[in-house]
Amino acid sequence: MSSRDESLNAFLAVDDTIAIAEVVRTRGSVPRETGTFMLVSASAMHGTIGGGQLEYMAIDKARQMLAGRLRDDRIILDIPLGPEIGQCCGGRVEIAIRLVTDAIKTELLKAAETEAAAMPHIYVFGGGHVGQALAGALSLLPMRTMIVETRAEALEGMPLCVETMLTAVPEDIVRGAPAGAAFIVLTHDHALDFLIVAEALKRDDAAYVGMIGSKTKKATFRTWFVKSAGGSEAQFARLVSPIGGDAVKDKRPAVIAALAAAEVMTALAAFQRATASASVR
Repeated sequence: MSSRDESLNAFLAVDDTIAIAEVVRTRGSVPRETGTFMLVSASAMHGTIGGGQLEYMAIDKARQMLAGRLRDDRIILDIPLGPEIGQCCGGRVEIAIRLVTDAIKTELLKAAETEAAAMPHIYVFGGGHVGQALAGALSLLPMRTMIVETRAEALEGMPLCVETMLTAVPEDIVRGAPAGAAFIVLTHDHALDFLIVAEALKRDDAAYVGMIGSKTKKATFRTWFVKSAGGSEAQFARLVSPIGGDAVKDKRPAVIAALAAAEVMTALAAFQRATASASVR
C-alpha cells in the first residue's frame, strides 16, 4: 500500500460517518474534471474538488447531510461558476453528495490502489542536498518516487511519501525500472553518475533522463559515452543536463528541485501522450 493509499485508509478509519462529494458532470471551464472527489467528516476533509466557493458549498451541504438535516441520502448541486458565487471560471459543475457506505469505502480504496499502480515511476539517484530537495518536491506530486543511494546516511530524513533504496550497484535499478520511468542522476561521484546515465540512455523507453552538472561535465560524459561506453549520438541527445534548464540562474537546491520537478512532469506528460498516440495507430 502506498503512502497515499494509507492516507485515504486512515481518513476512512477515523470516523464512521463520512460524506463524499464527487464531480459528476462539467460544462465549460471548471477547476477539476469529472470523477474528482473529496471526503468530508464533521471536522476534517480529505482531497479537493477545486477549492473556492464551489468547495465551501459542497462541504456545507455534506455536513448538513452528516448532521441529519437533509432528508435525501444523495443530493446533486448544480453550480454555475460565475459572479453569483464569487468565481469567474465561467463553466458549470454538478456535484453529487452521498454518505460513504462500506461498499463505497471498498470502491475508493480499490480505485486508489489502481491509480497508484498506474503512476509513473521516477528514480532520483543521490540523496545529497539537491536529492533531499527533490524528494520533498516530488513527494507532493502524483508519481511513485524512489531515492537511490549507496550511502545509508544519505537516506535519512526522507519524506514518508517517497521510497528509498540502498544499493552498492545503483545502475541495476535502472535496468529493472518499468517502461516510461524518469531518471534524475545527481550522486556524489561523477563516475557513478556516468554509469547510471549510460544505462538510462540505452533504454529507449525512458520518459526522461537528467543529470545535474555543468556544460563541461556534459561534454566529458558525451566523449566517454560515445567512445568508451558503446553509446550513440542519438542516445546522448536525449540527455537533459543541466536538470531544470538554465533560464533561472539560481543554484540553491530548492530552486533546482522545483525547476527539475516541473521539467520531469512535462516530460512524463509528453511521453504518455506519445505512447497513447502510438497505441491507436
